[in-house]
Amino acid sequence: MSITVQQPAPHDLVGGQVLVAGLAGGAFEAQFNYRVHEGHDEVTGAFMAGDGVGGHGQFQISVDVSGASFTLDRLFVEVFWVSPEDGEELDKVVVPVVYGPLIVPGYRVHQEYTIKPGDTLSAISQQFYGAANLFPRLVRANPHVITDPNLIHPGDVIRVPQS
Repeated sequence: MSITVQQPAPHDLVGGQVLVAGLAGGAFEAQFNYRVHEGHDEVTGAFMAGDGVGGHGQFQISVDVSGASFTLDRLFVEVFWVSPEDGEELDKVVVPVVYGPLIVPGYRVHQEYTIKPGDTLSAISQQFYGAANLFPRLVRANPHVITDPNLIHPGDVIRVPQS
């Protein structure tokens, strides 16, 4: 059996509902499991996938993580199947994502902003949040783009989480 997760993409910014979608199968129909966690708390469940004749079928599930007691804004979405022989988690796909509600209280959406020459994260933070000292929100929401808060590049596109 095999699993391909097409959504979320690595480092996507997610909210209280995490949409997980892709292809799974290789059996008539099989049970696959999911887990969304950050090392302290987790949300788990299962779904069925397959095409009824041993091929792969599409799956799409919405995982409600709004009640989880996450303490970190970096989550991991895992999809796997469990071996009936020994309980081992097989063909596991792990996708790191960013949990918006721990970055911006009441997080719902994000805007994209293209860095311009002369921009600073403090100035962008002032523009969107009304406070320059909230720039760490931008850093935390964009780990795939901002590796050093003192070094941003014109043309880079960052996400600005909004409530």
